[in-house]
This record gives sequence, C-alpha cells and structure tokens, in this order.
Amino acid sequence: MSDIGPPRGAGPLARTEARLAWGLLAPTITAVSLVVILPLLAIFWISVKPVSLSDLRAPEAIVREDLRGKPSVAGDEATLRYRLRNSSPKSEITGVTLTDSWPVGLSIVGDLDPRCTVSDAMLRCDLGDWEGGFRDTLTIPVVTEQAFFDQATDVETSPVEVDGKASFVLTNGDFTFKNFVSVFDGGEFWSVLGVTLFYTIFGTLGAMIMGLFASLLLNHSFRGQGILRGLYLFPYVAPVIAVAFAWILLFDPFSGSANALLIQMGVTEGAINFFGERPLALIMVTLFEIWRYFPLSFLFILARMQSIPTDMYEAADMDGASPFQQFWYLSMPQLLGILSVLFLLRFIWTFNKFDDIFLLTGGNAGTRVLTVNVYEQAFAVSNIGAGAAVAVVIFACLLLFSVFFFKVISKEEGL
Repeated sequence: MSDIGPPRGAGPLARTEARLAWGLLAPTITAVSLVVILPLLAIFWISVKPVSLSDLRAPEAIVREDLRGKPSVAGDEATLRYRLRNSSPKSEITGVTLTDSWPVGLSIVGDLDPRCTVSDAMLRCDLGDWEGGFRDTLTIPVVTEQAFFDQATDVETSPVEVDGKASFVLTNGDFTFKNFVSVFDGGEFWSVLGVTLFYTIFGTLGAMIMGLFASLLLNHSFRGQGILRGLYLFPYVAPVIAVAFAWILLFDPFSGSANALLIQMGVTEGAINFFGERPLALIMVTLFEIWRYFPLSFLFILARMQSIPTDMYEAADMDGASPFQQFWYLSMPQLLGILSVLFLLRFIWTFNKFDDIFLLTGGNAGTRVLTVNVYEQAFAVSNIGAGAAVAVVIFACLLLFSVFFFKVISKEEGL
C-alpha cells in the first residue's frame, strides 16, 4: 500500500513561501493601489456627482480680523473689523459661530452688533447661515486704553475660531446620472467616438505595419546598421511638444515647406490647411501617430525576428521559396504572438492619447477624440462630473475591447 502525502502546497513550507511571496508583492500592490486603483475609484465616484470645477473647493467659513484707524495713543478711536466670507460659490454653511478672545485694552463704544456678545474676555457671535458666495463685514467701534499699548496687542495674529456645518458635494450622499445623460445626449458623442475609433484603429495598424516594414529592412547586417537603427528611434524618443510644433511649421498653410513644395510641383494651386480642414486634419493627426510610434513596434518586431532560427530560411531558400513566401509562411507565424501583444498595447495607448491631438489641432477640424472631450468638459465647460463620466465611458470601451481581445483574438492566435 503506497503512502499518500499531503496535497501539494498544503504543507508548512508551502504556506511560509506563500506568506513570503505576498510580503514581497505588498509594496507593488500598495503602489498600484495608490497610483491606479484609487484614482480610478475617484473617477467613478465623481462621475455620479453633480460637481463643477468651482465645487472642488470644500465650503469653509473664512474670517479675517484687523484693527482699522491706526490708534497711536490711549483714547484713540478705532474699529475692530471681521471680514466674513464663504469660500464656496454654491454650497451653504449653516449655523456659523465666531469665537475670539477680546483684545486687552479695547473698550466697546456704542452698541454692539446684536449677533455678538462679550463676556469673560471672549467675543461670541452667532452669524446664522451663509449661502454660497456669502460676504459680509462685522464692525465693532472701540476706543483704546493704555493697556493696549503696554502689552503690544496684535489683533491680526490672534486666533479666531469659526464653526459651522456644510455639505461638500464630493462627500455627501447626492448622486445623479445626469452626467452620463449629457454625455450620450444628441449625436455629438457618437461622432466623437467614430473619430476616436478611426484615429485608434488606423493609427495602431499603421504604426505596426510601418514598424514591420522597418524591421524587414534592418533585419540584415550591413555597414551603418546601428546608426540607422538609432535614427529610426528618433520620432519616439524626441519630446512630443518639439515634434508636434515641427509638424505644424512644416505643414503651415502660409510658410510651411510642404505647401511651398506642392505649389512649385504644380500639385496644387493654393496653400492647403493640413490641420484646419475636414477630413484632412484627422488624416494628418493619424499619420503623425503612425510616424511617432512606429519605432516601438519596430523594436519589438525586430527583436523577435532576430530570435527566429536561420535554418528554416536556409532550407526554404534551397527549396526555391521566394522572399515573400519565406516571409508569409515562415516569419509571420513566428511574429503573430508579438504582433497581437503590440496591437493590444498600441490600441489602448492610442485610444487614451491626448497630448498629440491637443498640440496639433486642439481637437478642432473634426479631430475631437474622447480624451479631448474629457478635457473640454472638465476644464473648458467646468463640468467635472461630465468629464469624469466621459472618462468612465473610455474605461468601459477599453475594458470591452480587452475582453474581446483575450476571448477571441488571443484564443485564435493560441496565446
């Protein structure tokens, strides 16, 4: 009768190793949670809140105290002033109370404001409710005594306690789906989504095809190969603001070299506004995306091509296979894995791309994509909630694409 040991992974050593593994992963999980998960949850939260740009500052009762009149000797009259303000332009603060220690050497002249009382050297005021944008000034006429100058009382530095209750839109229980309604209302969203899909799909495929072509060119040893590979990386490593403005200057309708060359060649009679006309502007920003990011595909594909054994190509060459047949039947099956991963990464990155289009066209002339829409909703229109709702829609689109990719495309490719 054979001995049956404990199942694999159930022993004390396995549990110790598991705890050690989780301990080593803890910093990574914490960093990912702080950098990715928490901001993502915040976006979901804001997307269902009726919040605008002006609501991001929590309502706060602000009080500034000073002494007006510049008294210099005992007996001089002055005015103790409290400037009151609600920091929020919309949110109300209820039950505002003010408490301050009464300055030594000051005596009240005339009637005190009915909202305030002075007892035990303490000033207490019941200021009621402050609506959004509330501003007021509380003044108390006083006369100075010698004690005020003997103790060198500084009114402006004395602490003032202000208390009140306010409902902050980001933390209260008010929720709304109007942000999503405004996103899908009308045909603007679907036109923006169509532009985004055109830019993403053609930008991704174009960068991969161009990277594959560059890899085929440089997959051979020749003099100056290293220098040429380095030059191929220039579009990707160069600062985006520099290359974007270089393209703008190159295709400028008034002083651009591209227009001057086309006119001299007789291709066109007048200048072409490459980044200001539909649908040419969308084609141009897509070409910029292809040109700027094909080096990344070039690096991945070239590294995979150089790992393919040369014996297969030598045997195929001896059998009389043409270069195209060698590429299609030998290289492509070996490259399908890396091409699938590249397509996934480039699709996600291009779908989220904002800076390129914003620098080239600002989202004008039919180049407004979803990420530009997030910026315009959140900052141009000052509707933070609607901008967060568009960001949630972007996340949902990419999530659906990722599920489709792993369920369909990767399964067909055997990944």
